[in-house]
Amino acid sequence: MGIELKIKTYWSNYFSMYKFIIIKLFLLLSIAPSSFAEIGYLDLRNALVDVIETMVVNTQDYTGINKLDSQVIEAIRNVPRHEFVPDIYKPYAYENRPLPIGENQTTSQPYIVAIMTNLGMIDKNSKVLEVGTGSDYQAAILAEIVQHVYTIELIELLGTKARRVLNDLGYKNITVRIGDGYDGWIEHATYDAIIVTAAPDKVPQSLLDQLSPGGRLIIPVGPQTRTQHLQVLTKDQMGNIEIRNVMPVGFVPLTRNESVELIK
Repeated sequence: MGIELKIKTYWSNYFSMYKFIIIKLFLLLSIAPSSFAEIGYLDLRNALVDVIETMVVNTQDYTGINKLDSQVIEAIRNVPRHEFVPDIYKPYAYENRPLPIGENQTTSQPYIVAIMTNLGMIDKNSKVLEVGTGSDYQAAILAEIVQHVYTIELIELLGTKARRVLNDLGYKNITVRIGDGYDGWIEHATYDAIIVTAAPDKVPQSLLDQLSPGGRLIIPVGPQTRTQHLQVLTKDQMGNIEIRNVMPVGFVPLTRNESVELIK
C-alpha cells in the first residue's frame, strides 16, 4: 500500500470515529434540558424511597408498619414532588421534610404522606376524601392508587394553584373544591378513606358519618400548644368506631368557618 493510500485510509477511519461521536453528541444535545432534569429528579425520588423505607423500619414499634405497600412505594417514585412546591424550594423537594407552600401552610414530610396513605388501606376501587388540599402532593399520591380523590382547600389561592398543577400533570381522577372541609363533602359520600392533612382539636363527627362501613379516617388530632397524635379511626359494619393512636406528629391547625358537632 502506498503512502498516499495509507494517509487516506487513516483520515477516513479518523473521521468515521469522530463522526460517530459527533452524532451521539448531537443526539444528547437535542434532548430538552427538562428531560435531563427529569432524569435527575427520578434518581432523587428513588433515593427518597430508600430513606422513607428505612424510616418505616425504624419507627415500626409505634406505627405497627414494618413495610410499605408496594402501591404506596410506586406512587412516591412516580409523583414529581418538585412540581408541588414553590420554585425556591424545588432543590429541596426530595428531602424527607415538610416544605413551605405559602399562606403559612406546608406540604407534609414525604414519610408522613407515605404512612398516612398506607394507613388508609386503599386500592384501585377506593374513593377517598382529602381535607386540606395544600399543595395537593398528598392527593396526587392517592390518585396514583385509587379510583377517585375528592379534595377540599379552604384557602382559595392554594386551591386554585393545586387545581392548575394537577391539570398540567394530567390527573383526571382528582376533583378539587375550594371551601370549608371541616364538614367533609356530603355530596360524594360515603368514602373508603378520609385523610386530613391539618389538625383539629377533636375529630369532626361529620367526617366519621361520611365513612363507608370498613372505612378509615386518618387524622392528626390535638391543639398546637400540646402534642398532637396521628389517629386511625376505623368504622365497622355496625357503625362502631375503633380509635388507634399511631404516633406523635406536628401539623398546622385545621381552620374552619363554623362550629360542627365533635366526637368526644
